[in-house]
Amino acid sequence: MRRSFVSFARIALSLAALAAVNLVAAQDQPMPGIVTLEGFAVLPADTFTEGPGVGTQINPTDNLNGRTLPFEGQPVQGFSATIPGPDGHFYALSDNGYGARANSGDYNLAFYELDVDFEAGTVEVIGSVQLTDPNNLAGFPIVNEGADARFLTGADFDTESFRIAPDGSFWIGEEFGPYLLHFNANGELIDAPIPTPYPAALVDAARGLEFVQSPQHPAFVDLADDNARRAAANLGGSRGFEGMAISADGMTLYTMLEGGLLDDATPGRLLIQAFDIASMSYTGDHFFYPLSIPNNAIGELTAINDTQFLVIERDNNQGVNAAFKRVFLVDTANVGEDGVTLTKTLVADLLAIYDVNGLTTAAADVVGFGPIFRFPFQTIESVYPIDADTLLLVSDNNYPFSAGRRPGVSDDNEFILITLPTALDLQIGQ
Repeated sequence: MRRSFVSFARIALSLAALAAVNLVAAQDQPMPGIVTLEGFAVLPADTFTEGPGVGTQINPTDNLNGRTLPFEGQPVQGFSATIPGPDGHFYALSDNGYGARANSGDYNLAFYELDVDFEAGTVEVIGSVQLTDPNNLAGFPIVNEGADARFLTGADFDTESFRIAPDGSFWIGEEFGPYLLHFNANGELIDAPIPTPYPAALVDAARGLEFVQSPQHPAFVDLADDNARRAAANLGGSRGFEGMAISADGMTLYTMLEGGLLDDATPGRLLIQAFDIASMSYTGDHFFYPLSIPNNAIGELTAINDTQFLVIERDNNQGVNAAFKRVFLVDTANVGEDGVTLTKTLVADLLAIYDVNGLTTAAADVVGFGPIFRFPFQTIESVYPIDADTLLLVSDNNYPFSAGRRPGVSDDNEFILITLPTALDLQIGQ
């Protein structure tokens, strides 16, 4: 990685600025020490794969941050999960497209193989796998219902989290159901979508529904309007499986909702449930993650050993208004008196990273570059441990709608490496 000399004066100034930032650290735990920026790479916002121009369902009056419709092809954007792939590459999953079912029917769901080069600061798209439903397993009419290939689109599912099982198949957590989806290595859906149960502790908040269901659930499509769909659901929109981890032996998934059930008497707690891959069923084991601020959301859940997980927690702001972007550690062996509420330890504040190597340069028209590096994006949805004290984090650029780094300019997809002051007890890397 690049290294550059940093003067003692700059160090002193930066540490003072960092200390000032840390005065408003989370109430959960004191800051663990200085987190440093060790790698920075970018996939430009205007990166497309071959295919017809898309974005035709986007409202042309929306703020497109300098972009025009239709796009040149399929945008490589909105990375909602990143996991290791072959040959030192990474797989990155795109989410549903443009943030809503109504505007994403021409966005084909896919995951990409990427070569991330931190020496050069670049990210190259090596290939992609399109998600399809050739065996008619979705259980509801998809956008490409009559097509031979039956490509899945962002109007069918909102894909947000994924992991690789030992047999080479892919598990994806999505938000519209929310459902668990099972794909083979070719991107073909190989099991019917698996609905989401809830524990007895949430019966009073379930509104009489058998499963956790969002307003975008297929069961509510024919209702009169969005108000009727929200009234019928027991989960808020875009609050499904934002995070999903896999156990060390690869046989248990841990699914995590992004929001609490609407009528939960304990606001700000998010349900985590264990799913047994062998039996294709939920085990009944569950935990609750307590948000630091009830209106926050999470971006990812990643296991580092049999009981400990990393969680990205964030506010919904971007740019200079971004105030809460943090990585926490939770341990299922360390719970509250109720036996299910997790205790949190702050691992990294993503708005207070020390750029000791001078990888970025402060500029008046750029938010968060310079000695104190900030990751000021609305959505940050990928965290992966490279080793015990190094984390990879990836922004979700919500193309073309987010502009967290440069006001009025659509965000790039940024990949960063951060070094932690305290090593994790890392035993697995997925």
